Amino acid sequence: MENKTFKQLGINDNIIKALSECGIKEPTDIQSQSIPIIKSGKDIIGKSKTGSGKTAAFGIPLLDSLKHSSRVQALILAPTRELALQISGELEKFGKHTELQFATVFGGVSMHHQIRKIRTADIVIGTPGRILDHLNQKTLKLSGLTHFILDEADQMVDMGFIRDIERILKYTPKKKQMILFGATLSGEIGLIREKYMNRPIVAESEVHVTEDYLEQYYYNVQKHKKFSLLVHLLKTEKANQIIVFCSNIRTVEVVSKNLKSQGIKAGMIHGKMNQNKRIRSIKEFNNGNQSILVASPVAARGLDIKDVSHIFNYDLSQDPQEYVHRVGRTARAGESGKAFTLLSARDHPAFGQILQNYDLNIQELQIDNFPIVKFEVGESRQRGNGRFRGHRSRSRSGPRRGRVRSRSR
Repeated sequence: MENKTFKQLGINDNIIKALSECGIKEPTDIQSQSIPIIKSGKDIIGKSKTGSGKTAAFGIPLLDSLKHSSRVQALILAPTRELALQISGELEKFGKHTELQFATVFGGVSMHHQIRKIRTADIVIGTPGRILDHLNQKTLKLSGLTHFILDEADQMVDMGFIRDIERILKYTPKKKQMILFGATLSGEIGLIREKYMNRPIVAESEVHVTEDYLEQYYYNVQKHKKFSLLVHLLKTEKANQIIVFCSNIRTVEVVSKNLKSQGIKAGMIHGKMNQNKRIRSIKEFNNGNQSILVASPVAARGLDIKDVSHIFNYDLSQDPQEYVHRVGRTARAGESGKAFTLLSARDHPAFGQILQNYDLNIQELQIDNFPIVKFEVGESRQRGNGRFRGHRSRSRSGPRRGRVRSRSR
């Protein structure tokens, strides 16, 4: 069955006009499912993969339901500052022909400007910690709230925000519409569902990777040759925009520094960078000034990072879901993409869990010869001549679970 148009879904002409100006002509699957439910006033749990249009799925019917007033009518919680800014930017574009006002609040910056914006805001978008700051200081009042939205709800649970969410909910009226969205929803989200939601309807689109558009590969490589293999692939793969994912901040910094030493221009983003640097890194990547971004897992979820053709997993997180979120940054909106994972001995347990949890088609590639380059870690230097003290780990074959095939390259 074909998706209905925005007009057929009952969206008003002012919003349809703004969507058209943004190049959005037809609703995606998750939008077609969610818009009628949200417009009906019923609670909803939306599950959909990254890049499927989740912000518009709840944002369009929200904008359609509200009129400008002298109180905050909707609160949208996001796990990170970047996602809060992204949501705010999208809603402002979609609502440009309405009179609705927005306030975006997050930590790390002065509260004074935020307080001024909140005074006239119909919709407040923010991170849990800063929302609580405003509530505690009585600079934000939610007594007139009609809509409460959690975006990337699963990530907020993972980041330990569940108690903050419950504290915020105590400031809200009992009668309100609850809207939860995420790529995967489980665990403590069940607590929110049972305790605070009223018989929510589940809207579910594609949650995992679309293999029609995404090619997934892995290499077995000795630990001390991993960086050299990365450099070789970055120089030989025909790619437009590339994200190199690392599992921790230290590795992001070291890999980024060493890429620059090899003449490879690369930006980076991780959770300990200040707000302005993070925003600048994403902006430079999105506008094409930087074609490679080295990132910690913070960039895998929810951020507005566009036109990624290739993902390189330099190492793996212990959380199997993280793999799905990382590779979900490419092969979006009908475009094709590739994901490469570099496996040394320590990565195999995590890789085995990924294959066990998800039905993924990941092919093994083999490469015998590539230039060994210098890799510098802090004060010590490891030179690429094959003689690495303390790094004599042997490559081994990946786990044979899931659909894994091997081929030469």
